Amino acid sequence: MFAYLIWCLNWLINAYILLIVVWCLLSWFPMARETRLSEIINRLVEPYMHWFDFIPPLGGISFSPVVAIIVLYLMQDGLTFLAHLI
Repeated sequence: MFAYLIWCLNWLINAYILLIVVWCLLSWFPMARETRLSEIINRLVEPYMHWFDFIPPLGGISFSPVVAIIVLYLMQDGLTFLAHLI
């Protein structure tokens, strides 16, 4: 049962990482941010990305999504490590 819970959490983290990547790609297309799908993705991703606003952009490029994804991967590794301990 615990292994299934860890698997589900890992799957959700992977899905959220994919949402962050799609959110970043939508910023390349000006009209894409005005669609209904983009509004839904923005509502899901923006609260988490707000935690990483302290990272200044370098040359006009924000690296906060990269840091946010690295944090999610670290959480995923921690969950996997915890599953192996139990």
